[in-house]
Amino acid sequence: MAPDVMAVVLFSALLHAGWNALVRSSADKFLASLHVVCGAGTIALLLLPALPLPAAASWPWLLASALIHVVYFTLVARAYHGAELSFAYPLMRGTAPVLTALCAVLLLKESPGAGGWVGIALICTGVLALAGRAGRDGGSHPAAVLTALANAGVIALYTLVDGQGVRVSGHALSYTGWVFLLTAVLMLGTAAVLRGSRLLPPPAGAWRAAVLGGAGTLAAYSLVLWAMARAPIATVAALRETSIVFAALIGALFLGERLGRLRLLSALLVCSGAVAMKLA
Repeated sequence: MAPDVMAVVLFSALLHAGWNALVRSSADKFLASLHVVCGAGTIALLLLPALPLPAAASWPWLLASALIHVVYFTLVARAYHGAELSFAYPLMRGTAPVLTALCAVLLLKESPGAGGWVGIALICTGVLALAGRAGRDGGSHPAAVLTALANAGVIALYTLVDGQGVRVSGHALSYTGWVFLLTAVLMLGTAAVLRGSRLLPPPAGAWRAAVLGGAGTLAAYSLVLWAMARAPIATVAALRETSIVFAALIGALFLGERLGRLRLLSALLVCSGAVAMKLA
């Protein structure tokens, strides 16, 4: 992998951890998640006129992905209600590859190789260490743990859906833009039902989540797509998992979270396992 491509992928990982930190640090995490989605959807709306429409065959996948992403962003907000960034983020992002691999085994009869099983073992060890430490410290509510693990399943689901949708779309960036735009519309409708008039007026810091978070989540995905066109997909996907380590460091440096040796080691184990699975 060329140094410039590597730098782009690492920056993408940092952006992804960064918008999650914005949601975690906000007083109303659901509203912050909504603002991130709406920001990304607005940027996508500005870009889509310059892009071709995705192929008709991809639209069922695209609509399904948008619906799944509404659940994903809602559960992100819910997980951060009771868990720190350096705890919930590795659970969500690290467990997803394991669930994806298990689904491939059960549904597609595709068994991972030796490297894949090593990755699964590393992730499970890291996740169990994180959960055990949280249980001893009392720092994470059990509901937040279950929510983070449930969202890992959602991540695995939209990974499988988008994997199929992008293949038949004919234009990956256009497909991604439409996913973000439709997700914003659907999530805004969901928020209107749940919150009603309480959505207005937006809080003072809403622009920060919309602009920074929206640009961060859209740019993070777009940069990964750019990198995958210039380097092996498995290598890019593996390097992208460094976002787990970035999340742990951001939590400690900017959110005042206590990053002990066990939590850092757990995050590194989860990250290493995810990398091993992607490279297998």
